[in-house]
Amino acid sequence: MTRAPLTIMLAAAAALAGCNNSDHNIVQGQVPGDDTNAAANANVQLPPAIAASKIYRCADNQVVYVDWMADNKSANIRTDPSGSPVQVAAAEAGKPMTGPGGYELSGSAAGTTAKIAIPHHPSQSCKV
Repeated sequence: MTRAPLTIMLAAAAALAGCNNSDHNIVQGQVPGDDTNAAANANVQLPPAIAASKIYRCADNQVVYVDWMADNKSANIRTDPSGSPVQVAAAEAGKPMTGPGGYELSGSAAGTTAKIAIPHHPSQSCKV
């Protein structure tokens, strides 16, 4: 009784061994000369790293959280420690950074004071 299943398996293996023996070339990735993946060919710029994260207390007792970026031209401002950041940026390093809704930031990551303006609060000097 055990010979019948063994014989059937050997016959099936022999039948499958005789199937199409042509070579198959499977190429992983982009085919040479195929420019359909434009994202792979684009010059991708990574966002700047965070150079310093500081907590400032302003003249009206408002607490502001600032993440200074390493490019010295941008920063993220939050008024709540777990809130969404608002990005402010300047055209060149050392200039005041501005953002949507009236956000403005002057200062540097190395300094202990900054001039910060957020919506519904006037521009004021803030200290670490």
